[in-house]
Amino acid sequence: MSKDNEITINLLLLGRTQSGKSAVGNSLLGSIEFDSHLSARSVTQVCRSCRCRMQNFGRRLGKELCLQVHVVDTPGFPHSSLGKKAVARTIREALVQHFQEGLHMALLVLRADLPLCEEERCHIVQLAENLLGSDWKRFTAIIFSHGDKVREAGFKEEEYLQTASEALIALLDSVHHRYLFKDFQENSLPQERTIIMNKIMNFVRQNGYEVLKFE
Repeated sequence: MSKDNEITINLLLLGRTQSGKSAVGNSLLGSIEFDSHLSARSVTQVCRSCRCRMQNFGRRLGKELCLQVHVVDTPGFPHSSLGKKAVARTIREALVQHFQEGLHMALLVLRADLPLCEEERCHIVQLAENLLGSDWKRFTAIIFSHGDKVREAGFKEEEYLQTASEALIALLDSVHHRYLFKDFQENSLPQERTIIMNKIMNFVRQNGYEVLKFE
């Protein structure tokens, strides 16, 4: 397949410890690449980069399109063994190292079964601005992990968000309501990948495939 029919989408995972970042990363890749398990301490200690190829993702100019997904997983914040400055420095170095061609979307992972308080929202916004710059809102989307908890409680996604805290509503407004729920319990990882990447590609198209550059 020629390079004209292959595109690479660069994605960065951000979120607090035990939010499910690495599990979301595995869904994006369609395979178990990032360590993800229950632990009394932060599991992810360093940034990790992984790629996968999705053949026949779509069509362009009458030909099948191959999508290469490039995902960077990051330590959570706050972290059980790394300070705030160390986490930010580690992620900033990874941005420069892995996204020389630019970042398409930062994916902020929030647990759907835990409320977002104003203090945490301020911390998230501060970190996003620190890492991505003043234009962070255009290049950030929210992924709600543990979406099965919402379904088990009898809520639809829209109904759940109607009960959201003012802090969460403000955060959603900041990112122009780009969000999705991860609730693919009955699907295989490759099926999860197709579902989640179709939604993320809609966000990327809304930005005209623009990227955020780092130096």
